[in-house]
Amino acid sequence: MDSKIIHGPTGATLLDLPSPYEAHSSGLLHLPRFLEKIKKHLAGNLPKTYQRNFTKGFDGFLCLHLGIEPQQVIDCVKCANNEKELSKALAELLPKDLRVHQWNRRLVQIGMSDMALEKLQEIKQDLGASNRDDLRNFADVIDFDEQKIS
Repeated sequence: MDSKIIHGPTGATLLDLPSPYEAHSSGLLHLPRFLEKIKKHLAGNLPKTYQRNFTKGFDGFLCLHLGIEPQQVIDCVKCANNEKELSKALAELLPKDLRVHQWNRRLVQIGMSDMALEKLQEIKQDLGASNRDDLRNFADVIDFDEQKIS
């Protein structure tokens, strides 16, 4: 078994993805995670449990915020031969005003609305963490599921 993958109540869980709270050099939270998921997808190593939300969820919300399509980011990763080329391609793709503070605030609040609280509780229950009051949003739940917090 790959030590970077565990199989738990939600299926295959990757332990080597960046946290949604990890910021890109641009300051955008979640972008490093999306880039790593793309790399795994292109290599055929993105588990089915991640494929169902790939380019949707946080990935899609980030792209929507930036006014770009997820496929454009995938194409940047696909065409880049190294991190320097990827950085250059992203700099050309991303808008000049990233509105970083707006995105980062939104990311940490996803799951806190009245409408989302029921889904958040359902996911926590599936993870055996229904009693965890410190898991307040979807980013927290991702970090818990991927063993970044205990």
